[in-house]
Amino acid sequence: MQKVPIITILFIVLSSFSETPSSLKEKIQWISFEEAEKKLKSDPRPILIDIYTDWCGWCKVMDKKTYANNNVADYINQHYYAIKFNAESKNPISWRGKTYQYEAQSRMHGLAVELLKGDAGFPTTVFIPVNPAEPQPIPGFLEPKDIHTLLTYFSEGHYQKVRFDKYAEKFKSSW
Repeated sequence: MQKVPIITILFIVLSSFSETPSSLKEKIQWISFEEAEKKLKSDPRPILIDIYTDWCGWCKVMDKKTYANNNVADYINQHYYAIKFNAESKNPISWRGKTYQYEAQSRMHGLAVELLKGDAGFPTTVFIPVNPAEPQPIPGFLEPKDIHTLLTYFSEGHYQKVRFDKYAEKFKSSW
């Protein structure tokens, strides 16, 4: 019988317990603002923006619990362009004909300030419907069943016909 080195066994055991950020990113097809803008020209879809910070604990929980959920990821991939956006990014971003920069005074990226409408809470999920409409920031952690309501509300155009509270009263999530 051949002996297996203890280091090999340790590596296999430890590897099975780790969940890397790249495995989370694979479920949802996250793209950049620039990529979304290009895709919108040929295939209009609503946009979902996950605004987070590196230090935000609830942002990490949302990644692991909500965005890693198969139903959530499948729905987003089929109906949305999804953008993951660090609110404290220092990189310039061009979006809808304007270039945004990091703002030292607010300690946030200028695009994050605009999308959050000045209310810096993390995580925040921003929905931008297909028809030119104001971005709709939804602050806080969202369970899969809660985001399901929002995903269908914006992707199916209900936001144009009925107030969200009325829609949510009747919506029954299967997630």
